[in-house]
Amino acid sequence: MDNMLINHNTEWERFEVLSDGRVIGKAAYKDYDDGRQRIFYHTVINEEYGGQGLAGKLATEALDQTVAAGMKIVPVCAFIKKFVAKYPEYQAHVVAATPAHLSFLTEARNQSARV
Repeated sequence: MDNMLINHNTEWERFEVLSDGRVIGKAAYKDYDDGRQRIFYHTVINEEYGGQGLAGKLATEALDQTVAAGMKIVPVCAFIKKFVAKYPEYQAHVVAATPAHLSFLTEARNQSARV
């Protein structure tokens, strides 16, 4: 895999794994509470790139950048939930998802679908 990098695409609200300029994975999020929290709701790596540790690298970069920005992590995505549980260094930065988070996320995603 040549020229693999992880990019923060703020326009699409996601962190991306790029291979030769092509998106092969992503960790999608919505910012919440005036940018104090970031809700991660979907993480995926294209099937043909599975088993190479890319999801872990993607999660690490996404979570590290979120923490560096002074934001809390709200894990809704199953992969991110498991990842933060496995790595204790993220625990102080995690906020459990509440009904308010989930309602916000549903509404934000519905608005995006209408555009």
